[in-house]
Amino acid sequence: MRTTRLGRTGPAVSAIGLGGLPLAGAYGPAQDPAGIVAHALDLGVTHFDTADYYGRGVGEELLGRALGGRRDGVVLATKTGIIHRDGGPPGLDGSPAHLRRACEASLRRLGVDRIDLYYLARIDPRVPVEDSMGALAELVAAGKVGRVGLCEAAPATLRRAHAVHPVSALQTEYSLWERHVEPEILPVCRELDVTLVAYRPLGSGLLAGRRTDPRTLPPGDFRHRDPRFAPENLGRNLELAGALTALARQAGAEPAGLALAWLLAHEGVLPIPGTLDRAHLAADLGAAELRLDEAVAKALEELLPPGGPAGERYPPGLLATVDRG
Repeated sequence: MRTTRLGRTGPAVSAIGLGGLPLAGAYGPAQDPAGIVAHALDLGVTHFDTADYYGRGVGEELLGRALGGRRDGVVLATKTGIIHRDGGPPGLDGSPAHLRRACEASLRRLGVDRIDLYYLARIDPRVPVEDSMGALAELVAAGKVGRVGLCEAAPATLRRAHAVHPVSALQTEYSLWERHVEPEILPVCRELDVTLVAYRPLGSGLLAGRRTDPRTLPPGDFRHRDPRFAPENLGRNLELAGALTALARQAGAEPAGLALAWLLAHEGVLPIPGTLDRAHLAADLGAAELRLDEAVAKALEELLPPGGPAGERYPPGLLATVDRG
């Protein structure tokens, strides 16, 4: 597995990481989370991503146990700042007090004494980002956090945060068909030497041709609420995914491999696909060795132009929390 760096001076990590949302059951029951983590380690993955709100702490507990005695060389990332409620959209809390409490709780659940990369998962409009970053900087100084990241922050917010303490990574959605980062966010990341960590790089499976029929998704699968899987949007999105599959066949590759290789060809981008399937994991990681020739790269750009998919990224309540200024 080839490697990249987190930020300007950060640790070397595998060029493709493993997203931890599926481990917590967001895409249906996780039958063998420890097995998929062990398989990822065997295949060279050294970057694992989770959050304290994945399964309300279950995701961290599962990942911590799964890593077990194989912690050496692993760069472990988790996130906080999203507060689940029993009804309605989630709340946000970026206050220093919450960040301190949440860090201690994550350390316990993960079974570690330091979080390598700790993200503020959303910008809390009630708390100046400078205050949130100040608290995260204190956690770094205390040795409880190695590096700091932000999620879904607008370019101006990223600059403000970076002025308080270096931001090593910005996590947001980025894929062949979700390219909102390209005009402003990605250029600012490169200017500041911030790694862009791309979640949902395969469009929750659509770009890989996996589990595309909502009727086959298990109860509790997040995609039942994903606008891009809604009946009025799914047909158009399956057309786009089908065109990608056809192009991949012509190139002698898997669609997931092409989609991830396209991301890896962009400087400073680290995709973190998530899966519970070992064969899918191996196929995804194979993208690290796939080099796109100019003709295939051009065909991908023409096939799935910016603004391609039908439907918003999230339901309205969640959509209001992303890319905050």
